[in-house]
Amino acid sequence: MLKTLAVANYRSINQLVVPLGRLNPITGPNGSGKSNLYRALRLLAETAQGGVINALAREGGLDSTFWAGPEKISRRMQNGEVPIQGGPRQNLMRLRLGFAGEDFSYAISLGLPEPSSSAFSLDPEIKRECIWAGAVYRPASLLVDRAGPMVRARDGRDWDVLAQHTPSFDSLFDQVGNLRTSPEVLHLREQIRGWRFYDHFRTDAQAPARQPQLGTRTPVLHHDGRDLAAALQTIIEIGEPESLHAAISDAFPGAHLKIGAIPGGQFALQFYQQGLLRPLSAAELSDGTLRYLLLIAALLTPRPPTMMVLNEPETSLHPDLLPALARLIVQVSERCQVWVVSHASRLIAALERAAECNPIMLEKVLGQTGIVDQGMLDEPAWSWPG
Repeated sequence: MLKTLAVANYRSINQLVVPLGRLNPITGPNGSGKSNLYRALRLLAETAQGGVINALAREGGLDSTFWAGPEKISRRMQNGEVPIQGGPRQNLMRLRLGFAGEDFSYAISLGLPEPSSSAFSLDPEIKRECIWAGAVYRPASLLVDRAGPMVRARDGRDWDVLAQHTPSFDSLFDQVGNLRTSPEVLHLREQIRGWRFYDHFRTDAQAPARQPQLGTRTPVLHHDGRDLAAALQTIIEIGEPESLHAAISDAFPGAHLKIGAIPGGQFALQFYQQGLLRPLSAAELSDGTLRYLLLIAALLTPRPPTMMVLNEPETSLHPDLLPALARLIVQVSERCQVWVVSHASRLIAALERAAECNPIMLEKVLGQTGIVDQGMLDEPAWSWPG
């Protein structure tokens, strides 16, 4: 489980250190930075997938994603005594992402390359990556250190060089990591690859979830929901069918579902509702009902992730479904860490009743995203590697 997330110089986030728990509802007014915090987490996940540089390029490059305000906002600026203004930069321009886990912590720093004749001169470079033991960085706790092209790992009192020519666009997770020389890299790589994101399932008439699909065991629902019927059948056979049927009954009293087989090996969803003489197919379901079934399939996966992130799961759902969704999310948070990014007050209020809930309310002050009522003493201990 992650205990802390740290972000610096990313869009509206100048400096933010977020305390985390098992269940983390993220909310705040429109424009407060919820989407930026979510995107920062997705960008951090790309480090273990080999796509962090491409992900930045899709966002418009480092210049587009870098914090656009002054390097520091003085107290006089905060009080309105002087206008917001910049000045000569004291530190190098770096986008920084990091987290503290229960065993190991990780941080990455990205910046622009030195001027060159390369056609890729605007591609950001990975300047520094570090893995250390414990939650707070100290030089003595550093286990793996990547500075420029060199990656080295601690070997007793000395350092063992693991790679000397690491490409500037590759994370250390792409280049090193085995049980003998760097088990920390292997451990964190698999942990980050286990993060699972669900963001706006399609429910239009042509949505993949509405079409019959070839049936094969599906312990993890695809991010677009194309294998919904197979995922539900997998839960019925090797997962927790009682939890599945209870979740459906909680949201739709008197309803139940079956998965039918179509010639050719395809699966089709059959949704039985009280008062109807025949089941409804996925093509006939309302957007809200289909989305809810997709959320059930995602949350009740027989292969729980290390962390599950739901971005605005309330989209298309009737407000009366939100308490049932909250109960399902709370149940799942007992098995894995859960993030819920939402602006649905009824959903957030229902989640906040859970004992393990760690609500995070964002606000934007002078263009900077911050956490409401988070003072200096409330912020988790965090230090970026020098």
